[in-house]
Amino acid sequence: VKYTVQKVIGLEERKQPVGSETILLIIQASVQAGIDLASLQAQDVTLRSDGTVVLKLPPAKILNVSVDEKETKVWDRSKTWWTPWVPYSLDLEQRARRTGVEEINKAALDMGILYQAERNAESSIKGLLGLAGIKSVLIVPARTS
Repeated sequence: VKYTVQKVIGLEERKQPVGSETILLIIQASVQAGIDLASLQAQDVTLRSDGTVVLKLPPAKILNVSVDEKETKVWDRSKTWWTPWVPYSLDLEQRARRTGVEEINKAALDMGILYQAERNAESSIKGLLGLAGIKSVLIVPARTS
């Protein structure tokens, strides 16, 4: 499953001895989730006497979060006007980006990306096994919670 998520991140850094610097970042990223079938074990696949294949899937997980640099931009960056001698922070944008990636990851989870990844995996596996001539497939998703 691939979701595209956009977030607005605002950070403020207090300066010494006075003043502050702020940044407003619009960040967009693609979040990919799925099930890693390489972690399947032999005991995860069983055959019942009625011919039904029972498959216990590993839990879905986020596989990749990729920032779209074309759609990510600093919307505003400023420091208090009455402290012109205070330099801009060199890493404020990087901290905003890290925060943005964390927030995007959380948003994708809140939107149900792992549930959708499980449903897609079940559908794909049933279809593939059906093409192999297996009439009955029971998917048992692993629960992480």
